[in-house]
Amino acid sequence: MAMKPALALRLGQQLRMTPQLQQAIKLLQLSTFDLQQEIQEALDSNLMLEEASPETESADDSTSAEDGTSLDAPSESIEGQLLDSQSEQSSASTSSDTDASDDGPISDPEIDGEAIPDTSDQLSSETIKEELPVDSVWEDVWDEAPLPTTYSGADEGSDNFLENQNSSNVSLQSHLEEQINLLHLSEIDEIIAMAIIDGLNQEGVLTISLDDVLASVANDDIEAEQIEMDEVEAVLHLIQHLDPVGVAARDLRECLIIQLKQLEDTTSWKKEAIQVVADHLSSLANRDYSYLIRKTRLKEPELKQVIKLIQSLNPRPGSDIGVSNTEYVDPDVIVTKQNGRWVVELNPKSAPKIRVNAGYASMVKRADNSTDNTYLKNNLQEAKWFIKSLQQRNDTLLKVSTKIVEYQRGFLEYGEQAMKPLVLHDIAKAVDLHESTISRVTTQKYMHTPAGVFELKYFFSSHVSTHAGGEVSSTAIRALIKKLVTEENPRKPLSDSKIANQLAEQDIKVARRTIAKYRESLMIPPSNERKQLI
Repeated sequence: MAMKPALALRLGQQLRMTPQLQQAIKLLQLSTFDLQQEIQEALDSNLMLEEASPETESADDSTSAEDGTSLDAPSESIEGQLLDSQSEQSSASTSSDTDASDDGPISDPEIDGEAIPDTSDQLSSETIKEELPVDSVWEDVWDEAPLPTTYSGADEGSDNFLENQNSSNVSLQSHLEEQINLLHLSEIDEIIAMAIIDGLNQEGVLTISLDDVLASVANDDIEAEQIEMDEVEAVLHLIQHLDPVGVAARDLRECLIIQLKQLEDTTSWKKEAIQVVADHLSSLANRDYSYLIRKTRLKEPELKQVIKLIQSLNPRPGSDIGVSNTEYVDPDVIVTKQNGRWVVELNPKSAPKIRVNAGYASMVKRADNSTDNTYLKNNLQEAKWFIKSLQQRNDTLLKVSTKIVEYQRGFLEYGEQAMKPLVLHDIAKAVDLHESTISRVTTQKYMHTPAGVFELKYFFSSHVSTHAGGEVSSTAIRALIKKLVTEENPRKPLSDSKIANQLAEQDIKVARRTIAKYRESLMIPPSNERKQLI
């Protein structure tokens, strides 16, 4: 077959993501913390970007509105283009609908989704004299020092400043080693103590045998070959009575007995509690109260007091040492009820406001093709793209959050039991966006409501059919299960089958295995472990 060059005409459609669209998608899926880092990196790398302080952010509103360089300036929405191949053809209509919805009232009169713009006193450069005396200082011009341009979650001047700072956690091993150093043990005893401490897990349980401890000590020191097991047990007994009491115990029984013996002799029911833990711990774990009453010869009120004393102990004493740092969530959206209406607005502290530096932007010359001018042009264009992408992210987040509040108004009014079934497709259809876009918007984004702070994905849940043909949210079913367990008789707790039957009486059709799955997700133990003495 002969091969020869030829010309051919083909028609086709391809979806190509422009750099602007890629940046918009990237910013859309970032969490608040990641977004703040991204903004800080943009401020450090682009000289055209600057952070707008409260005093000066309104000074250039009119100027930046003309060239589209303000973060608060209206911009053409392209959210409908995110990973939707067909929406590229209808981006103009989507943009016009978005602008119309921003200018006009929302369809539901009970939902107010418009963000309240920040207002501040406008500062002008005319307030500063063009020529200042040589010996003048900044305080001579301004009565007050400017406010900081960055938001900090902790006030450095507050009393809790040091507590709010991140510090390295103290491990259980280091906590015990500090106490060992204060005891002035002999060299051999200190080696034994360090070997025991190294054999502890995070809960403070000794995971190695005393024979292994003795063998390791003999390998570390030649003189330790004559050490007896009694000396190892004595050092172990010493460590078990350090803080926290009961650490280095070899099992749960030994841990509880050590803590009970550490109590004052005048403690009520101390002797009986030691007997129950030493001889009947398995029956206590199985909640076989009739067997305990028969073996200990205690009456039911007395056994209840003994169990109460045992429950006050710590079965994992090492878990309180070296806890992880508390992670604080900065909500992206704030929902409040004002004058009988639910108001949805973006959190102004979630990300700093940025703008184009007017001084550097004025240095750009249109007809100049020099290297410096080209560098300024490129940075100016990137700055405008970045600000526009941030504005689109805010618009999309506010639009989606407003629609979620509209759907889940019953949850805000009455709680979890009024949660409606909701999936990503419902919100995507309501706001005319792709489901993948909704998934990005609701991931690692949080909403502050009067009921607490929730991730946006919390408001999405599957549904369960009812006998009447309706639908009930899985979140509402979990709330009902929690309510039934709270109101149950402690002597005869409800089994999963009984809970399913009680929900069936409310026309909610749920299988027993579904009840078990929801109960485990709520960290509710089974009925045999919930049995208690009144």
